[in-house]
Amino acid sequence: MTSNFALGIDIGGSGIKGALVDLTAGDFATERLRIDTPSESTPANVAAVVGEIVENFADQLGDGPIGITIPAIVQHGVTISAANIHESWVNCPAEQIFEDALGRDIVLVNDADAAGVAEVGFGAAKGHPGLVIVTTLGTGIGSAIIHRGVLVPNSELGHLEIDGYDAEKRAASSAREREGLKWSEYVPRLQRYYETVEFLFSPDLMVVGGGISKKADKFLPKLKLRTPIVPAQLQNRAGIVGAAWLAAAEAS
Repeated sequence: MTSNFALGIDIGGSGIKGALVDLTAGDFATERLRIDTPSESTPANVAAVVGEIVENFADQLGDGPIGITIPAIVQHGVTISAANIHESWVNCPAEQIFEDALGRDIVLVNDADAAGVAEVGFGAAKGHPGLVIVTTLGTGIGSAIIHRGVLVPNSELGHLEIDGYDAEKRAASSAREREGLKWSEYVPRLQRYYETVEFLFSPDLMVVGGGISKKADKFLPKLKLRTPIVPAQLQNRAGIVGAAWLAAAEAS
């Protein structure tokens, strides 16, 4: 397989997904394979599932790069936190565990960072020359900061303290569902969140991802911001595409 292809694997709380990615097109070159995340989602158990996915694509991948996303802060290959996965990931040498299990090098990255890179490379912010902030509204709020195409990793803007609250507790998509909020009740929370991010970072563009972005017409037009804010385009492909791109970039 040529260097135009890489394998992206996206580890989530309920499923682990992988696909070969065409790095020229910025999209899947194969069907996606999904395997349920083990109920005991320890590093060893997750690494075993990742191994199954790598084996599935081995013939097509050859010695091509592998990128893996995880819902955690990743600093120099160590997972500093864990969201919706087993607590044993905290302060875990995760990248080394995957490499030992697979017998090859991988690149491990935070899931929101991977999604942000994909949106800047191939999606809603493709080719943008300035400062882009990508947020994912889901169980929590993930974030990625990309300046002139370069990722500033592990931003964790979902944990900004706003009006005495951890921001994602009030503004994540899960908060709307948990509290049964109407859009008219939820939009002010998003307004408060995004105006705070805007004030702190003065971005040139904001991109909103997560499953809720499919309903962007319900809330984005109602936000009053200086900064253009648009829905993500790659949807649930973003993590896989971004992980593959980052792995290929490191290998080049």
